[in-house]
Amino acid sequence: MIRYKIYNAYSEMSKEERDEIVDFLHTHLEKFRDEKPDIDKAIAYSLKENAAPGGFVLTGHVDDNMVGAVVVNRTGMEGYIPENILVYIAVDSKMRGKGYGKELMKKAIELAEGNIALHVEPDNPAKFLYEKLGFTNKYLEMRLTKA
Repeated sequence: MIRYKIYNAYSEMSKEERDEIVDFLHTHLEKFRDEKPDIDKAIAYSLKENAAPGGFVLTGHVDDNMVGAVVVNRTGMEGYIPENILVYIAVDSKMRGKGYGKELMKKAIELAEGNIALHVEPDNPAKFLYEKLGFTNKYLEMRLTKA
């Protein structure tokens, strides 16, 4: 049975918990990972630091071990862009295939107020989970990276 911890602007996250979540995501996102400072920025945003719109961080635990983590940020753009963006989700590489990712996603969907967008690489195996949960590919994302 998975036990959840939810962090947002109205709950406290200790420095140790935050470091653990950053390390967990950095490790278990594997080839899809961002650098630790960027992961920490997404967490800060979800905790509504620096006047950000907020969001939440969700962790899943079995016994005393973290098996997964999710970071969802509010966009502040209701009506023309989904209200939330799922920034990160990762499951412990040793615990994959046991349904924890699906359970974490279902809980994140339940907690999010409004619609949710996410970005997924075409070769990411999680893409199939997102589709099973009702996510569709509405747009092709294009980016301009300025030098």
